[in-house]
Amino acid sequence: MSAGYLHELSWLDLAIATSLILINGAISLALQLRLEKKLAIAALRTIVQLLAIGTILGWVFAVNRWYVVLAILAIMTLIAGRAAGQRGSWNYKGMGIDSILSVWGSSWLVTAIGLFVVLRIDPWYKPQYAVPILGMILGNTLTGVALGLERITGELQARREQIETLLALGATRWEAFRPPAQAAVRAGMMPVINAMSVVGIVSLPGMMTGQVLAGQAPDAAIRYQIVIMFLITAASGLGTVSVVLMVFKRLFSADHHFLYWRLLDARGKAE
Repeated sequence: MSAGYLHELSWLDLAIATSLILINGAISLALQLRLEKKLAIAALRTIVQLLAIGTILGWVFAVNRWYVVLAILAIMTLIAGRAAGQRGSWNYKGMGIDSILSVWGSSWLVTAIGLFVVLRIDPWYKPQYAVPILGMILGNTLTGVALGLERITGELQARREQIETLLALGATRWEAFRPPAQAAVRAGMMPVINAMSVVGIVSLPGMMTGQVLAGQAPDAAIRYQIVIMFLITAASGLGTVSVVLMVFKRLFSADHHFLYWRLLDARGKAE
């Protein structure tokens, strides 16, 4: 298939696609879900944010300088890291920093391996490769870190008495922390595992679809998609494990005490 078979989308085409959101609005009204306002805001943000990033990327592609690309990647990462640390019912001082560091370290490490070792992009800062690849990795790493944080803080709060009992009986801080940690890492990694389980059968990934629509041979597009899926999975797993270990360092002292009072609810109060 060549790119010539695809007509350029007009504003009318976009308006028709946008009107389909009304289906979700009707469902919300019919079931009294009270999601109409959130849905409208989310749809508006989608349009504004994508139009804005399209303009920005057009400029970045034209400039094609490493420091510009690096700045864009850093901004994307900061936003993803902050978003990952704002989704849980429980939080602690330093949670935002932990989420940013875990998202940043894991996603940039895996992206660097992808760009330098696997895809061998030269120069590495080609924006048509670096920006979308990091973007895909960040989106999934954000989800893993957010789910891991939400699960580990919830587990620690729910198992407080059990953890303190184990510590009182002579267990080390890691022995007491391990069961909640295992549950949190499972929760963080499950979305990408589920995605890999059905890719190509139930879902056709966006990157592969885009390449095929652009005229790329299906087998070549599939190889690229396999690489991206594994990069995403690796980054998500590393990010989830990293943030769980950071929670461990924050909430358990070197002398094997559970610092449960550092866990705060949405109102900023300890239980």
